[in-house]
Amino acid sequence: MSDANSAFALDVTLPDAFGAIAEQPPLVHCMTNDVTVSEVANVTLHWGGLPVMAVDPREVEDMAGAAAGLYLNMGTVDEDEDAMIAAGQAANEGGAPVAFDPVGAGATPTRDAVAERILDEVGVSIVKGNYGEVTALAGEDAEVQGVESVGEYSEIAETAMALAADSDAVVVASGEVDVVADDTVAYEIACGDPMMGSFVGSGCMLGVTEAVFAGGLGVERILDAAIAGTAAFGIAGERAAAADEQWNGPASYRTAFQDAVAAMEAGSVDDGELASRVELVAER
Repeated sequence: MSDANSAFALDVTLPDAFGAIAEQPPLVHCMTNDVTVSEVANVTLHWGGLPVMAVDPREVEDMAGAAAGLYLNMGTVDEDEDAMIAAGQAANEGGAPVAFDPVGAGATPTRDAVAERILDEVGVSIVKGNYGEVTALAGEDAEVQGVESVGEYSEIAETAMALAADSDAVVVASGEVDVVADDTVAYEIACGDPMMGSFVGSGCMLGVTEAVFAGGLGVERILDAAIAGTAAFGIAGERAAAADEQWNGPASYRTAFQDAVAAMEAGSVDDGELASRVELVAER
């Protein structure tokens, strides 16, 4: 492995990604935590997806099997993990990408066990976690308090690549600088605003963003979807922060952020905006 500073070309642009979502709005089945159901449903809709929030074990397989993407979030982990696994396996059978948010992995043995079981029994396309969660899932020492990542993670790009190799998934490690990695390359995505961490639910909204973009671009373009979704999310945060006359604190900023997401489309971004935010930082 080496630090990567050579020139590279992305295989996706934001207009490309938004165009794919608009052409065939993806039905995204979301099994998320009780705290952020509304935020997850709304951001799915604002990106141009079609949200459905089915959790009843009697229908999750049918719903996931018909969806273009599945989002699994274990923020309020409970004994219904069987339903998540059933939905994940149905999505696998239907060829739909699965985005998994291992909320709080590293905080308790229960959460570690649930996350490991989902990764073992479901073909996950994208793992989206904060630095601590990604590090814990990679089998390294991490500091996770509740569902929050604390501590220093100077090797997060290499750690994300290691988890990608172990899980056969693209990994999105969210933090001060987001990292997107597969088992051969890692990119830093330079966008966002500190206000994005000022309200509960932004991490879940990023997780389902990955599912929407993956559902729009398809299972063959998972790395493209993760890069585009992560960047689009951060750019929306910047645009919301710039509209300072529309907010004066966390609650009103959250509304401004959702408005910024809803306003983003192929015509609101240019072909070079994504490439200017992405840096190749490691490769094997």
